[in-house]
Amino acid sequence: MIMLPSEKRPQSGALNASRWQVGADGWLPAAHSCISPNYDERPLNVYPKILVVHAISLPPDHFGGRDIDALFTNTLNPAAHPYYESIAHLKVSAHFLIRRDGELMQYVSTAHRAWHAGVSCWNGIEKCNDFSIGVELEGCDTIAFEKLQYPILVQLTRALWRHYPLEEIVGHEHIAPGRKTDPGPYFDWDYYRKLLALD
Repeated sequence: MIMLPSEKRPQSGALNASRWQVGADGWLPAAHSCISPNYDERPLNVYPKILVVHAISLPPDHFGGRDIDALFTNTLNPAAHPYYESIAHLKVSAHFLIRRDGELMQYVSTAHRAWHAGVSCWNGIEKCNDFSIGVELEGCDTIAFEKLQYPILVQLTRALWRHYPLEEIVGHEHIAPGRKTDPGPYFDWDYYRKLLALD
């Protein structure tokens, strides 16, 4: 987990800075859009306070392809892999995905509630989907993430932090302990924090 100091909000210093500014509609120009129907409105006057880092691979422990897009858009073919029979019916989404090659995808506007956290709790507050932004990294619990995924995650984090009053970055494992393990032991929190230049 990473606490974000409220007095040290990042400035817009990235290349192509306008691409890394969240629009009033909650969409980020730097991301490729693949719109998911799996979202709804946040509660009135509730804004994102936490960034939740996830890991996903479809099929499990395999990378590449567009099956994650299919899952988030309710078009996953249950016959394409034995594992898919158990998940094709799910209505889930995340706001963002960072693929192994660094491609950034956005599925849900950050102004809306994506369905990524499930049963969850942060600092005694349940239903983390209400006040979080979910970022999936293409990865798993058994293989290291690609180094090039981290700079994209940092750029994204800074863009979101400039736009919203984020207080903390957590893993899915932190808000759903015992139920979820991602992003798992191969996610390098120290390296992520170093790139964010918080020290």
